[in-house]
Amino acid sequence: MAGTVKGNCDPKFAELKDEFERNFAERGEVGASVCLSVNGEKMVDLWGGKANPETGEDWQEDTISIVFSCSKAATSVCAHILIDRGELKPAALVADYWPEFAKNGKEKTTVQMMLNHESALPTLRDPVKPGGYMDWDYMIKRLEDEEAFWEPGTRNGYHMINFGWTVGELVRRVSGKSLGTFFRDEVAAKTGAKFWLGLPEDADVHIAPIHTYSPQPDDVPTEFTIKLMTEPDSIQHKSFMNSGGWDFNDRKSQAAEIGGGGGLSNARGQVAMYTPLACNDGSLVSKDRVANMSMVSTATQRDATLLIPTRFASGFMKSMDNRALNLGPGTSAIMGDKAFGHVGAGGSIGFADPECGLAFSYTMNQMGGGLLLNDRGQPLIDAAYKALGYRTNAPGAWVK
Repeated sequence: MAGTVKGNCDPKFAELKDEFERNFAERGEVGASVCLSVNGEKMVDLWGGKANPETGEDWQEDTISIVFSCSKAATSVCAHILIDRGELKPAALVADYWPEFAKNGKEKTTVQMMLNHESALPTLRDPVKPGGYMDWDYMIKRLEDEEAFWEPGTRNGYHMINFGWTVGELVRRVSGKSLGTFFRDEVAAKTGAKFWLGLPEDADVHIAPIHTYSPQPDDVPTEFTIKLMTEPDSIQHKSFMNSGGWDFNDRKSQAAEIGGGGGLSNARGQVAMYTPLACNDGSLVSKDRVANMSMVSTATQRDATLLIPTRFASGFMKSMDNRALNLGPGTSAIMGDKAFGHVGAGGSIGFADPECGLAFSYTMNQMGGGLLLNDRGQPLIDAAYKALGYRTNAPGAWVK
């Protein structure tokens, strides 16, 4: 299967290429891309496999796919740009920008709480109307009217999809532009990233449909999965199932600005976004802002949604090492200590590590199991850090 992989790879990262090829040969990869830059120089840009195994279409150089929660990083970058400009204040009440939000126990919610997944709206209790995810105004009204699931700021629980509307509405209120438009103008256009939060229906792009994960007989279910499958009123079930029939492979759905999980890109597109952050060159946000984006802003031993220990940095995920806790497979995502980014459902990821100038991403169209990374994405990250002289990830993050 080695012949399925195309693109370029600096010899320094030969082990990463070997792992990428092994994904296809041994780990069930269908179509995928992996890319990284170091100090602004692109050193790996690989792709391969099938974009659509049903039609036999190959994954091409510019093939894109839904990157699910990697979209949250794009949404977060937008918020940090506004924070850097002084237009959005992390300590301010959300009500200062969005007065209609301040009711039903949400009155004291701050901007920082929204970035931290602490704003107490991890899901919606009542059914989302058919097609609701494609109706921004409808979703915002639903969030305004929803009662807080807990006192905001007292705990964090992953806002699986709602993060895109909570933080995205702040971006819209402050900038006067929709989330997708702001991202296009202030991030994608400036970095050259082929990354969309709302892909125009007439865009001439090659999209790889996503294939969902089929549980295997020997899978060990996580507590999240058990609640998802057995407790219809749980946060876990409603976060995953109360979507108004969202079909992420439908082109009309992909045109909607779903900043919590509907972005489309590939590894090269994500690396383009992360490279100026990894280089800390001041082109997207100031060096002080990048330092803040690298810092853990909230952490818990039991995320109210994912039911595992999590660590976040103002909208971004940090290295999460749960290997020793026997919580089930796919419950860790191990990067460098200063790295910040986001995983996407099924095992995609993008991140920046300013400590070593690394911008990295991996995307695919065959979802894997687990909540964070699986055995296709993590070996690629491990190989990248080893090539950069990092010694071990035993402490919970890659160190030299």
